[in-house]
Amino acid sequence: MGKTLNCISPIDGSVYASRETLDLDAARSEVAAVRSAQKAWAARPLQERIDLVMAGVAAIGEMNDEIVPELAHMMGRPVRFGGEFGGFNERASHMAQIAAESLADIEVGEDATFKRYIKRIPHGVVFVVAPWNYPYMTAINTVAPALIAGNTVVLKHATQTLLVGERMAKAFHAAGVPEDVFKNVFLDHDTTSALIAEKAFDFVNFTGSVGGGQAMERAAAGTFTGVGTELGGKDPGYVMEDADVDAAVDTLIDGAMFNSGQCCCGIERIYVHESLYDAFVEKALAVVNGYKLGNPLDAETTIGPMANVRFAQEVRDQIAEAIEQGAVAHIATMDADDGGAYLTPQILTNVTHEMRVMRDESFGPVVGIMKVSSDEEAIKLMNDSDFGLTASIWTKDLERAQAVGDQIETGTVFMNRADYLDPGLCWTGCKNTGRGGGLSVIGYHNLTRPKSYHLKKVTA
Repeated sequence: MGKTLNCISPIDGSVYASRETLDLDAARSEVAAVRSAQKAWAARPLQERIDLVMAGVAAIGEMNDEIVPELAHMMGRPVRFGGEFGGFNERASHMAQIAAESLADIEVGEDATFKRYIKRIPHGVVFVVAPWNYPYMTAINTVAPALIAGNTVVLKHATQTLLVGERMAKAFHAAGVPEDVFKNVFLDHDTTSALIAEKAFDFVNFTGSVGGGQAMERAAAGTFTGVGTELGGKDPGYVMEDADVDAAVDTLIDGAMFNSGQCCCGIERIYVHESLYDAFVEKALAVVNGYKLGNPLDAETTIGPMANVRFAQEVRDQIAEAIEQGAVAHIATMDADDGGAYLTPQILTNVTHEMRVMRDESFGPVVGIMKVSSDEEAIKLMNDSDFGLTASIWTKDLERAQAVGDQIETGTVFMNRADYLDPGLCWTGCKNTGRGGGLSVIGYHNLTRPKSYHLKKVTA
């Protein structure tokens, strides 16, 4: 018998959805069916695969009115923000548009004697383990290009967003993607690790915690199964003395607080040039004091509960420890703060890198702001982290931003924007943020393997 997975709603602590996990034998059977379907799927014309995937994407869009409140119940995002379909569709559409070019043979040369080229070959069965914070957008990053490239896909979604994988599978199947080509499964950790260790999959893509990524790599050790990981982050913002301070405040504070701070590339620490520091802090406080914390089903709510009480407790602990060490908290406790999942967003000053709130991933609505006097100081602080996903630089000087960006240990450098995933660029990180890369042409390269052809035409 399998185990029961329960999605606990952060709205009121009730069980919103439950599903039974597959035992190991049943899971093996499901994956075997997906493997059996792969060659026929890969043999279909590329455009046919693209059309079926995009029809599945459109079918998700048709469900959006149901999905938005469902997400509020499962992980607390306010309904006023309308769900994820815009980004979901943007990412899938871009990968569909670049598929033919990205997957085309690489022509090395041909003459009367030889023909040489490199093909992109699908791995086979791709296992996607998706997180709860942006459950549709993070899943589609891999699901769409993996299917388009000719892989079959097994999706395992986070317990906190238990119904997302079911909805995606239902939509794609209704659009004509065969059930054994894209399958949603409910698995516990032990069964997941056992399948990976048995080489059930040809590639594993995991988005989640550092500990989860380590578990995936341990399970795959010695199997030679490729594992791509997007893990923790502690993304910095740096506001230079020539920055547009109003735009910087609006974007960086939104990047820190949107989705209750539960964003992979959310801003978790901000460094401001001393000449703009006071103005930046004053404007940032005005923004956050204007938020309405409350039930995410209420259209007036601008910041909802964190997805789980234990996530909120980690943020509370980091804030309390920082205050004990001398940090100053500026936002008064909001009426809806219940000591549980509903957490007052917080801005801290007088912070240092001795504090966990400036080192450990918070993944919640808190940001520390520090004063700096030079690019050199800011670069040193930005790089003083175990993580490297994105960094946001604010300046009017493009060349300066590029020069500073070259010295930051990160996967993406933003100038005058933050907290955005451009599907034309590789989504990647370094250090404890993980390895590999999604989306863009590089995403296709990671979801396929190269196969070289060295064909000699004559032997005489």
